[in-house]
Amino acid sequence: MNTLVLPNRRIEDWKYSDLRNAVDAEVVASAPTAAWAIASSSSAVDIADLPAILPRGAHGAMAEIAMASAKVGPSVRVGKNESGAVHLNLTEGGHGRALIVVEDGASLTLQETVLAADFANVAVEIIVGRNARLIHVRHAPRNEAVQVADYSVRVAEGGVYRAHFANFGGKLSRTELHITLDGVGAETHLSGAGPLNDRHADMATHVNHASGKTLSTQLFKYVAGGQGRGVYQGKVTVAEGANGSDSRQTAKGLLLGNRAEIDLKPELEILADDVKCAHGAAVGDLDVESLFYLRSRGIPENEARSLLMRAFIGDAVEQIENEAIRASIWQAVDAALEGLS
Repeated sequence: MNTLVLPNRRIEDWKYSDLRNAVDAEVVASAPTAAWAIASSSSAVDIADLPAILPRGAHGAMAEIAMASAKVGPSVRVGKNESGAVHLNLTEGGHGRALIVVEDGASLTLQETVLAADFANVAVEIIVGRNARLIHVRHAPRNEAVQVADYSVRVAEGGVYRAHFANFGGKLSRTELHITLDGVGAETHLSGAGPLNDRHADMATHVNHASGKTLSTQLFKYVAGGQGRGVYQGKVTVAEGANGSDSRQTAKGLLLGNRAEIDLKPELEILADDVKCAHGAAVGDLDVESLFYLRSRGIPENEARSLLMRAFIGDAVEQIENEAIRASIWQAVDAALEGLS
C-alpha cells in the first residue's frame, strides 16, 4: 500500500501551511466519513443524499481525497425562481463532501458552522444558476484541530455568489475557494475576518473570470496575536477574451506581537484586454496616535485596543448582508478580539 503524501511547504500553494507536519498521514488515511446536520424552514429547499454522479469543478489535492473517501453527504437544491435558507453544520470530523445547487432565478442563504473539533477534510460543489443568488457565511470557531475545506463554485450568467468566511483558526486551518465566473454579468464578492490568538488560518482563493463583463471583489482582514498566523493567497485569472472584467483584491493584517505572523500574497494573471484589475496588501501594528487619542479621552488601554481592532476588521464583517447572521458573527468576533486585547 502506498503511503499517503500530504501537501507540505515544498508545494508553493502550501508553503505557509505544512499539512504534513500538522497531522499524521495515517490519521488522514483512516479518517471516517464526516457527519452533517441540516436545518431549513423553507419548503423550497430540497435536502437529500448526494446523487451517484456529481458535477466536478476545480479542486485542490485534499479535496480529491475527501471525494474519494466520503461515503455519503448532503445535497441541497433550491428550485428555479424559488428562495430559501439553510443552516449546514459539520458536527463530526472526517472526510466529507456536499453539493449546493441554486437553480436559475433562485436565491439561497447558506449559513455554515464548523462544530467538529477534530480532523476534518471536506469538499463542496456549489452551482449558482443564471440570475441566481447565493449568500454564504461560514463560521469556523477557534479550536485545536486540523481542518481543510475546499469549495468549487461555478456562477452562471447574471448569477451572484456572495460569501464571508469567519475563521478563528486551529492547529492548522485552511480554506480553498475555486470560483469560475462562467457567464456575462456573473459576480462574486468575498470577504473574511480572522481574529487569531495562537492559532493558524489560511485562505487560498482562485477566481477565474472565464467570461467577459464579470465582477469579483475580495476583502480579507486578519488580526494576529501571540503565535497566531494568518495567511491569504489570492489569485485572479482573467481568461483570454474575457474583456470588460473587473476585479479588486484587498488583504490587510494587524500584528499584535513579535511572534505573530501574517502572510499576504495577492496575484493577477491577465490574458485579456480592456479590464480593470487591482490588488493591495498591507500588514502593520495598531496606530499609536489613535491609541493615544482614545486613552487621553479616558478609555482604558484594553478597551481602546479592542475598539481599534474592531474598527480595523469591521468593514469585512459588514459585508455580510443578512442582519441576523452578521450579528452572530460580530458576537464571536468581539469575544475573540477581547481575548487579543
